[in-house]
Amino acid sequence: MKILVLNSGSSSLKYQLFDVNGDKYEVIAKGLAERIGINDSLVSIKYLASGEKKTINVDLPTHNEALREVFALLLNGAIKSLDEISAVGHRVVHGGEIFKESTLVDEKVIAQIDELSNLAPLHNPAAVLGLKAVKNALPNVPQVAVFDTAFHQTMPKEAFLYGLPLEQYTKHQIRRYGMHGTSHLYVSQEAAKIIGQGKKIVTCHIGNGASISAVKDGKCIDTSMGFTPLAGVVMGTRSGDIDPYIPLHIMKYQNKTVDETNILLNKQSGMQGLCGFSDMRDVEAAYLKGEAKAVDAMNVYAYAILRFIGSYIAAMGGVDAIVFTAGVGENSPILRKMLLERLSYLGIELDEENNNKRGETLEITKTGSKVRAFVIPTNEELVIAQDTVAKAHL
Repeated sequence: MKILVLNSGSSSLKYQLFDVNGDKYEVIAKGLAERIGINDSLVSIKYLASGEKKTINVDLPTHNEALREVFALLLNGAIKSLDEISAVGHRVVHGGEIFKESTLVDEKVIAQIDELSNLAPLHNPAAVLGLKAVKNALPNVPQVAVFDTAFHQTMPKEAFLYGLPLEQYTKHQIRRYGMHGTSHLYVSQEAAKIIGQGKKIVTCHIGNGASISAVKDGKCIDTSMGFTPLAGVVMGTRSGDIDPYIPLHIMKYQNKTVDETNILLNKQSGMQGLCGFSDMRDVEAAYLKGEAKAVDAMNVYAYAILRFIGSYIAAMGGVDAIVFTAGVGENSPILRKMLLERLSYLGIELDEENNNKRGETLEITKTGSKVRAFVIPTNEELVIAQDTVAKAHL
């Protein structure tokens, strides 16, 4: 059977088509619709069997047209009929406290996801557009919503409550939610297959956006992103955790509006603000040249991640493994070395040779290390496909 996985953005639509045979999930096509509702929009596809790639420039006023063009490309080399699609799985960023697991979609679920848009104004409205587009095109095909926040719903109250008046939580839903849940779930499960179940694992999803999670006995007990993805470690363009008065100070004494301050914290801060680069490849190149701003930025970046790893080791009462994933986590030997050398007091011995390899699941600590470290490429789309099969009862 075929499972289509969609990740809807406000002006984009990423997709992967899986061929599922028992426990085997094979990606047979994947691609992206870009610039939806904008000039010069296009749709691309890669057919995995042949390696052939296609890109077409086509007008995409809405997600309905984008999905129509995706279907046309799939029918031109991946499937013979849309009837082959057994179900569609959607990545949805925010499930609030309503959705603690992946959910079969109906009209009520779509309305609830839409209502949660105040918690994820950039992401949930786009997911709703994707859900409605599929419903229009394939009205009899089951859809499943898979939430970034769901994995973190096992956090205890001491981890997710803020020190605010309680009604801010009970009335206004302000609490720690966390993000990247499907990624943290996937890599922690993959690590558990290697080291055994019932372990204490710190998972580090480090990309342009980044979050760290504490996973104990397969359940998340804490995570670094909070009410929004702005919280936690320093990121590509996001500040991460700062004194909560700083935005108020900026607005008061620099005469910036709420929107201007939001842009400053989300788009102009982090590594971009510290050294002028948001792409870690550029940061590392400048760091290796000894450029002062890049050196300082790398040290701030590593220290921010280190603080969360250390606090989660304390929260779990120890650690068995540390896992690195996502764009930077999987591809930055420099950052991993900086972190693990500073954690050597735990009995970590870095395997330099393995640490410099890429593109595969690797143990990057030497045999005999008291705490093991791994690089595990994430696969959020696979998690979505698996949950879709399970929830659609296929």
